[in-house]
Amino acid sequence: MLLITPQHKIFLGVERIDFRKGLDGMATICRQHWNLNPLEGHFFVFCNRRGNALRVLAHDAQGYWLAHKRLSQGTFRHWPKSKEAVLKLTHAQLHALLYNGNPLEVHTAPPWYPPP
Repeated sequence: MLLITPQHKIFLGVERIDFRKGLDGMATICRQHWNLNPLEGHFFVFCNRRGNALRVLAHDAQGYWLAHKRLSQGTFRHWPKSKEAVLKLTHAQLHALLYNGNPLEVHTAPPWYPPP
């Protein structure tokens, strides 16, 4: 089970990818294209080319987790567009995105202490 907390770093890949890539293909994108280490326990979010499914890649101390969500109808309408290849999200923004909301318009109170 994956628990998403404010302490997790969450990275969203802006460019949509081919989901025929497996765990290793997504980990390679993290390493080679984003210069991030997928073994550090961060969450990496990807969207498929059709825009109706997303995947969250994470690594715990024993191996990779891959969570997949496909919408029954429609697409993820608010997938961010940016000149950057990867965006950093908060846990609240990821939850909004998972419910097909706009992650860039999530307004929450700031944490009372800085996450490590």
